[in-house]
Amino acid sequence: MEEKIIDGKRHGMLVLILVIVGYVAGAALIALGGGMLDASMGLGAVPLVVGLVTVALLWIPLCGLKVVKPQEALVLTLFGKYYGSIRSEGFYFVNPFCAAVNPAARTRLNQSGDSESSAKGDVLLALANGKQAAPAENGKRVSLKVMTLNNSRQKINDLMGNPIEIGIAVTWRVVDTAKAVFDVDNYKEYLSLQADAALRNIVRLYPYDVAPGVDTTGDGVADEGSLRGSSELVARRIRDEIQSKVEAAGLDIIEARITYLAYAPEIAAAMLQRQQAAAIVDARKTIVGGAVGMVEEALTLLSEKQVVDLDEERKAAMVSNLLVVLCSNHDAQPIVNSGSLY
Repeated sequence: MEEKIIDGKRHGMLVLILVIVGYVAGAALIALGGGMLDASMGLGAVPLVVGLVTVALLWIPLCGLKVVKPQEALVLTLFGKYYGSIRSEGFYFVNPFCAAVNPAARTRLNQSGDSESSAKGDVLLALANGKQAAPAENGKRVSLKVMTLNNSRQKINDLMGNPIEIGIAVTWRVVDTAKAVFDVDNYKEYLSLQADAALRNIVRLYPYDVAPGVDTTGDGVADEGSLRGSSELVARRIRDEIQSKVEAAGLDIIEARITYLAYAPEIAAAMLQRQQAAAIVDARKTIVGGAVGMVEEALTLLSEKQVVDLDEERKAAMVSNLLVVLCSNHDAQPIVNSGSLY
């Protein structure tokens, strides 16, 4: 469906003034005709009938008056055919028999622009006035503002098969009102479902943490991509995936951001122990490497300065003692040997 922009019919104020003048003229004709009938004049029926017909039909042009606010749009149909879209703010007069269409008007998602409380308030107000809760024309307007969709968290298996919980926030807007209204059944629900599907497709390509020998880009070369370390890249791929799916709905995906990322509760404790163990091993490697360097430097200095002459057995004992002191988690207790080394 190709969008047709209505932009040259901003004559709402003129038509409103003419309708008011018409009502005044009709009321004057009714009064004149009634006076002429009371005076037993045969011509009094003519202005009376004209005034009644004028007053009875002047409500029809009022149906063609449309007020559009900034960053809003009205998609209009005429007897089932697409008439056009009003995208600019102003006071318009269009065909009085045009009807506004927005199949997503009643859809309430966890996103900006959808207020559940305001929807309930409209229903309660209508019931209080003794009317049925029918959608007003204001509810048929299509918002052109930038909106944020925050879908519920999903449990998905990553590349290594570990269940994780992840949530995203998608920033989007409507760029083609005709496609959004006519090419999909409900563009808000369509966007929500496509966001969930794209999230699952991309998350399955990445491990939670960096894993050896894993190719996340599809180029056949192992890389260090991960959900935790490459969140910006993952978010861009999710955004591109969603955009490719919602192009047909006239939507533009501005940005996608990961708002929540964690292991699923059933494996969170085990994965925490695994991370702690890996951290301890890395710390020990650093400590041992530094201790070996210090011991080597100490033996070199003792040998160069001829402080003491040690055989291989004593060097081995000294190395053992120094490593124990340097790698221990507790402070060493010194022992003073006042006798001979041998």
